[in-house]
This record gives sequence, structure tokens and C-alpha cells, in this order.
Amino acid sequence: MPILITDTLLLLLILLLLVLMPAVLLVLAKPLFRYFMNRISDDALTKLFTEDYDQNLAELFPSVKRLSLLNLIEMSLRAETGKLIERPSGSPKQFLGYDNLMFSPRQMTKFSLPEDAKIDMSVTLGPKAEKPLTIKIPLLIAGMAYGTALSEEAKLALAKASKTLQTATNSGEGPFLPEEPQAAGKFILQICRWPWGGRTDQQIAAAHMLEVQMGQGGSIGSTRTKAADIAGRARRLAGLAAGEPAIPLPAPPGIQRPEDWPIFMQRLRQRANGIPIALKIMATENLEEDLALAVALGFDAIAIDGAEGGSHASIPTKQDDFGLPSLCALVRAKRFLANTPVSLIISGGYFTPGQCLKALALGADAVSLGTVPLFALTHNQITKIAPWEPPTALVYYNSPAKTQLSVGQAATSVANVLTAMTAEMEEAMRALGRSSLAELQPDDLIALDSITADITGVKQALGAKKSAD
Repeated sequence: MPILITDTLLLLLILLLLVLMPAVLLVLAKPLFRYFMNRISDDALTKLFTEDYDQNLAELFPSVKRLSLLNLIEMSLRAETGKLIERPSGSPKQFLGYDNLMFSPRQMTKFSLPEDAKIDMSVTLGPKAEKPLTIKIPLLIAGMAYGTALSEEAKLALAKASKTLQTATNSGEGPFLPEEPQAAGKFILQICRWPWGGRTDQQIAAAHMLEVQMGQGGSIGSTRTKAADIAGRARRLAGLAAGEPAIPLPAPPGIQRPEDWPIFMQRLRQRANGIPIALKIMATENLEEDLALAVALGFDAIAIDGAEGGSHASIPTKQDDFGLPSLCALVRAKRFLANTPVSLIISGGYFTPGQCLKALALGADAVSLGTVPLFALTHNQITKIAPWEPPTALVYYNSPAKTQLSVGQAATSVANVLTAMTAEMEEAMRALGRSSLAELQPDDLIALDSITADITGVKQALGAKKSAD
């Protein structure tokens, strides 16, 4: 007798199948998955261990080990266009640094300070200037350029954070953003190597210190910013014509040759109206030669960027293969400037409170931070662009996502990270029995290896080997 399948019965069968299907799939899923993965892995391993090297994916292993994955990626980027490639945030190389320096407090002959002891972290930069710059903490927000690097939102957030922290923020090399000094507590204006870099008297009047920029850790010399990368308001503030690229000069406007320095400084001193004038340079083997001229010209402060220093959109060769590590630059500069009233600001590769405190112990008056505040800007906001864009898409000028950055939230995050770093440095100073930065000294440090000891002049932990009688 044939079975008649009515519409109702068909519907019930479909429903039953739908109910049973997940259970069937659940039962079969694991063995099916294992079967296919086993086939794939067997095939891959057979090819890996039997095919000739020149036809084998294993060819990549020695290549990556020899060149590094980053080298292969950058080679591919060069091969794609035949043009310069520009890294966004500095060298990945690990330079000689502070890891082999340790703090060495006394415990029996000198006690640490109590938890409630006040620590004086204030710094005065350019003390011999008519209007020296005094900040509450020894951490400065480094120069990051509006327009050629950061967005207006990012620059204003950094300025607001600096006011909360009672420290200074730096204009960087970009066009002058009028709202920035208004939002900042203390404002450092760069006199830089771009057509707009001479600045107007009105712009200089808004600053608490000037910084003549000749180089930095990840960038020196000429480059080119495409017209498309500096559009809109930044282009208008820069005074660039439509379609005109931004190209830096060998030196700030007004200096055509080294012999022009004295008259340039004389005029800049008149325009500065008593505020300190700093020189910003990349650390190189010619450091003492540069410092000698800077002292002779009457600079009030020297800002030195070690090879670890980043730069937005500079070529890998300048980031990886130019300059001296920050530790070497700091020690050499401090020795040269020891008997002068010139303040010393160090930067390049400072990410932790311990690194900053060691630099201060070795003689830096302040540490300028770029990467730390840059990434703090996007704290708790990266979900706005993740996972398809990097966090910095929220802060760069030519990024469509820049308007999504909450200025208030970003400012709070930057202030929080530098406040926490300062608090950690204060606790470390209590442990050392030091109540002010003026009391901190190289004797608070010990070197774990002979190279670090030789470079810094700090005592080596193991001491010199005694010769046999």
C-alpha cells in the first residue's frame, strides 16, 4: 500500500530534519574536522619534507630568519611602487639602552623616605634666560607636527593634557595651530626647517620657549610631503598654494649657510622677548662639535634625540642607520655641558618611568616623550576603528577616522599615563632617599656590564678583577 505524503506530513518531515540536523552535525563535526585537517596536514608535511628547496615553502624560513619579516615586507612595498617608503613611528631596532643600569639604594646607612614624603619633581629650563620655563614634572610632550603628522583633534588633546599636568607641549614642525597654545599650560614653539618655520612675532609671543629644530632621532635633511597629504586647514595655515608639496629646507628660514647663525640668533633673541631658546638636534658622532657652536651662540637649552626617536613618515634608512643611541648621547652631552648653565632635554626611546628616572639620574634636566602620549591618545577608543585600521588612524591628519577621536577622553588618557609615570618615579625616589630631582645623581646607579659602566662612568656591579699576586 503506497504511503501518501500530504503537505502536512511533508512539513512535519522538514521540521524534524531541521531539529535533528544540528545534532547530526554536532556528532559528525569533530570527526569530519579531524579528517580534513589530517589530510591537509599530511599533504603539507609531505611537501615540506620531500619537495626540493626551490619548490618548497620552507624556503621562506631561512629567508625570514636571515632578513626578518619586516625586511621582507618593506622589500615588497618598495617592489610595488619603486618609490620611497615611509615608516610611521620609528625604528624597530634595539639600541644600547638602560636595561643594564640598576638603581642601588642604601639600606642600613641611609633610610628610604616615608610614603607621605613630598618629592619635588619640578624643573626649570633655561635658568639664565630672562623668563625661564618652569614645569611641575620632568616629562615633556614631544614635538609632533600638526598637518604633516597629527590631526587638530590630537594636538588639542595633547595640549589639554599638558595643562592638566602643568608641563609643556611642543608644536613640532607643522603649521602653527592657533588653538594649541591657548589650550596648553606651557607651550614650546619650534622654529623649524620648513617654509613656514620662521614663525610670526604673534606666534612667538604665544610661546614659553622656542626650539630651533635642525634634526631629530628618526629624521634629518630634506624630504617631501605630497600635496594630497597636507590638505584643508593645515595647507591654509602653512601658506601653501593649491597642489604645492611641502618640502623642508636645510635650515630654518633666514639661514643659508653656517656663517648666518650669529645674526640669526641675534634676531631670534630679540623676537623671543626673554623666553629661553633651545636647539633640537639628532645625536651623532659630531655631537661635541654641534654643542660647542650651540653654547657659543647662546642657546639656553639643548634637546637631543637619540637614534631610538621616532618620526612620522621618514624613510627606514634614517630611522635605522643614523645617529647615536640616546644613552650615549646623554652621557656625552652632560659631560660637555657640565660647567655651563645650558639645560639638557633628552628624548628617543623612553617608554617607562624607570628609563626616564635613570636618564634624570645621569644628568638630564627633562625627558621628552612622543610614543607614550601618542598611543595614550587612543586608549579606550580603538574600538572605533578596530580591527581594520591601526590605532594611529584616529590621530593622523590625513586619516578619515581622525574626527572620531574624542578630544576630552584622549586628553584625560594622556594626563593619566604621565601622572602614573610621575607617581612611580616619585616612589622610586623615596626608596632611594631622594626628595628632589636635584639630589638624584649617577651614584644612585650601578652598571651590570663593563660596556655600560665605561659609557656612563657608573660603577660596575662586579667591580674590577683583582690581579693574582
